[in-house]
Amino acid sequence: MLRAWLLAAVVLLSPLSLSSQQKAAKAPDLKALDAWVTSAMAEWKVPGVAVGVIQDGRVVVARGYGYRNLEDKLLVTERTIMAIGSNTKSFTAVLMAQLVDAGKLDWEKPVREYLPDFRMWDPYATREMTPRDLVSHSSGLPRHDLLWYGRTTTRKDVYKRLQYLEPTTSFRGRFQYQNLMFMTAGYLTEQLTGKSWEDQVRDQIFVPLGMTRSNLTVTESMKSDDFSYPYGLRDSAVVRIPFRQLDAAGPAGSINSSVEEMLKYVQFRIDSGSAGGRQLVSKAAVTKMQTPVIVANGFSGQEGLELGPTTYALAVAVTNYRGRKLVIHGGGIDGFLSQMSWLPNERIGVVVLTNFSGANVANIITNHVYDVFLGLDQVDWIGRQKTAMARGAVRADSVRKAREAERKPGTSPSHAIADYAGTYEHPGYGRVTISVAGNGLELQIDDLKTQLKHFHYDVFEIGDAQTVVPIQGRATFMTNTKGVVDRLALPLEPALPDRILTRVAQAGARAGGQ
Repeated sequence: MLRAWLLAAVVLLSPLSLSSQQKAAKAPDLKALDAWVTSAMAEWKVPGVAVGVIQDGRVVVARGYGYRNLEDKLLVTERTIMAIGSNTKSFTAVLMAQLVDAGKLDWEKPVREYLPDFRMWDPYATREMTPRDLVSHSSGLPRHDLLWYGRTTTRKDVYKRLQYLEPTTSFRGRFQYQNLMFMTAGYLTEQLTGKSWEDQVRDQIFVPLGMTRSNLTVTESMKSDDFSYPYGLRDSAVVRIPFRQLDAAGPAGSINSSVEEMLKYVQFRIDSGSAGGRQLVSKAAVTKMQTPVIVANGFSGQEGLELGPTTYALAVAVTNYRGRKLVIHGGGIDGFLSQMSWLPNERIGVVVLTNFSGANVANIITNHVYDVFLGLDQVDWIGRQKTAMARGAVRADSVRKAREAERKPGTSPSHAIADYAGTYEHPGYGRVTISVAGNGLELQIDDLKTQLKHFHYDVFEIGDAQTVVPIQGRATFMTNTKGVVDRLALPLEPALPDRILTRVAQAGARAGGQ
């Protein structure tokens, strides 16, 4: 799923010695850069990487490493199409900025002035939410990704269900990375223009920037003469995994592109909205999109003292890299991780695309590239990443053991397995089907299926190590005063207590169960 990879490299600022700050940059050693990237890939078994660097309006690096098709040994090139995930969000913000320039949208007016049926759980957020809030992660909502991930829900379906989603903080209370408000932002542009979000991106961004091979769906990607398959880890082995179609979530993460074409987008941002002699977005709008809105500390994927403090603007994070202003965002979707960034004052931009979700090397490659092109003392980013991942693995193992210790041995379900089978419903998340599978149960949400394994009493563990599902944790069945299983508690949103789904009445249900 779309994850909060945007600040994967973000940590706190380190004071640098005067000599380091003033060191004259020499011509980058690109052969050494190649060797470094290759070593980082080998460390984490990354099948393929593409790296692009633009400096003073010139493309100085655009190359691929490794394989876009590991099985057939097809190489990654600067043209290889990969999913950019949440880097899509900034494209949605650009569409909104164009509407602001045209006088059709105001960043600070309530969304309800444009979408009268807009509803949130919180009446205050319903009344006060602005377009700026939609694209700055300040809505108060956690991710609630299960509304769209692997689902058949449409963009409009998701929009209509926002009113049933509980927040975890007050409106504008704190930064919480999520995708639903960006889908809403895309939906807003559709209602204002009468054009699909996809057509707007093609006509108003791709075409004028010359991004002729970039696209918006997996289907389009697979028609390309140079596209990458997605890969992940299973039992420590690199395996090809299924593509993830993101139709409903398009404005939050569906763009597929190459470093060759993403560099054009980054240059457009560095050039204050200008491309090919045309001002696609006003300079004022670009400034607005890169003006901090909310503090976004705590989303760092590495240890160190080179970046930060970090804020979030409109679909991009704004921080600094070793004392230099840095605009940055990342993206992740099944089998792909990416990062785009630029130093606006130095006019250097970096794009890194990878086809592997087993380890996020896009962030450390980005950092290393800046070290090289700024002529700075190089940091051991590979070593830091190894240390951070090792610590993360220890923590994860500790959590796993603690959860396993919660099991009450010698217990059994209070009902026959068949009594738990049925359809359960939540007004926001829709319907979940529980069915008998062999001697156990299977949970299905639209096209997503996973096993339920008995844990203790009426509690079942969701999934197993070989099943990729967006729900992790335990399912708890509950009974009414008549002893009938009538509710199901599921961890549909990790930041909230389990959501309660009510059993849908079925004709012919028997008194003791279904």
